[in-house]
Amino acid sequence: MPEHKIGTQEEFEAARAELLAEEKKLTRRSDELAQKRRELPWVPVGKDYRFETEDGAKSLADLFDGRSQLLVYHFMFGPPYEAGCTVCSSIADTLDPNVVHLKARDVTLICSSRAAIDKLLAYRARMGWSFGWVSAAGSDFHRDLGFQYTEDELRPFLEGGDIPPTVRQMAELSGTDVSSYVTEGPGLSAYALSDGTVYRTYVTTARGLEPAMAYYGLLDRAPLGRHEEGEQMHWLRRHDEYGTRS
Repeated sequence: MPEHKIGTQEEFEAARAELLAEEKKLTRRSDELAQKRRELPWVPVGKDYRFETEDGAKSLADLFDGRSQLLVYHFMFGPPYEAGCTVCSSIADTLDPNVVHLKARDVTLICSSRAAIDKLLAYRARMGWSFGWVSAAGSDFHRDLGFQYTEDELRPFLEGGDIPPTVRQMAELSGTDVSSYVTEGPGLSAYALSDGTVYRTYVTTARGLEPAMAYYGLLDRAPLGRHEEGEQMHWLRRHDEYGTRS
C-alpha cells in the first residue's frame, strides 16, 4: 500500500464535501449528455443483414424479439478465435444479469460476433450466460459499423514493430494470433423499430463502453483506484480463470 495523506475526520468531511459538489456537477453533465444521445438523428438501416441464431436465420428486425428497442454488444470473437476476447467476456459478465431488467423497459439486449453460432453457444454455456447471441458471419454488420478491419487497414499497425504486450497477451488468451485478434473490434450499437423500419440511433466503442464495465466504476472508488499504471500485461481474466494464469 503506497503512502497517503492521513487526516482527521473533520478534514475528511471538508474534503468530501468539496468532492461531492464536483461529483454532482458530473452527474448533471452526464444527464445532459444522455439527453443529447437521445436527440441524435435516427438513420434508417437499409441493408438486409442476416444473422445465425440458436433458432435459425434471422433479420435485424427479428432480433428485437417483439420489443421496440435493441442494444447490440459487438463481442470480439472472430472465426479463428478459440475463446471470446477476455475483456469482452468481462463486459458480458455485466451485461447478462441486466437483460431481464432491460426487457422490462422494452429493450432487447444481445451480443453479436463473427464466429460460428455453435462456437458462440458453446462458449456461452461455459461462461454461464443466458443472453441472446448471434453470429454475423458472412454479413457486413460489424464491418459497416467500424468493428471489423481488413488486412490492408491493419498492416501499418502489424508491421510497425510496436505491438503492445497487452495485445499479444489478449490474442494468446483468445487462442489466436495478433493479426486475427485485432481484425475484430468491440462496440455497442443501438436501434429502434418503428412502423416496420429499423433505425440506428447510437454507436460507441473504446472508453464509451465503460458503463458496461462495472468493475471499473467500483475500482474508481476503491483506495488504489484502477492501479494499472505501468503494468505491461492486463490483469483481466475470464471469471473462471482467476488464479489459473499468471
